[in-house]
Amino acid sequence: MQLVLASASPARLKTLRQAGVEPEVIVSGVDESQLDGLPPAELALQLAELKCAAVAEGPLPDGAALVLGCDSVLEHDGRALGKPGDADEATVRWREMRGTSGVLHTGHCLREVTTGRVAAATASTTVHFADVSDDEIAAYVATGEPLQVAGAFTVDGLGGAFVARIEGDHHNVVGLSLPLLRDLLAELGHTWTDLWEAGA
Repeated sequence: MQLVLASASPARLKTLRQAGVEPEVIVSGVDESQLDGLPPAELALQLAELKCAAVAEGPLPDGAALVLGCDSVLEHDGRALGKPGDADEATVRWREMRGTSGVLHTGHCLREVTTGRVAAATASTTVHFADVSDDEIAAYVATGEPLQVAGAFTVDGLGGAFVARIEGDHHNVVGLSLPLLRDLLAELGHTWTDLWEAGA
């Protein structure tokens, strides 16, 4: 049962591979700015649904059974924060986020290729940020990592030391909730271990 991942995120791909799943990757090319103004959790889910649909309706590799679209948005002070536009924006964000907490929402949309059936949901994890210094922020932004990810931080990369703790699923903060994906598979009548067999 081949899974197609509709995402360019190396972190999502790594998360699946470490969990025994070897997906095909097809990038959706969805314009993420088209849904500006939605509440953060809804934004994450709708973007995931758009990415999934864009890939599922295009040419797929032989044997493709399921398409998974994901999108992450950080909710901080009621605002939806995706990837920062530039280093200045990332710096401002980190000065606002340090010593506070936010909620990382990741929308997941799973579509069965043969039937078109869809299961979708959002996982949300609370992230508590360390009270980092201006120098630490400058050094982190200079690495370029915050410019590549929703919320301008990672928990599995250079930014890991700046996340004091999380409440909820760690994998969700990386970009893909494995427990939620398991639930979505079950909703469509499949088991998690079916994906292991596809990659074997």
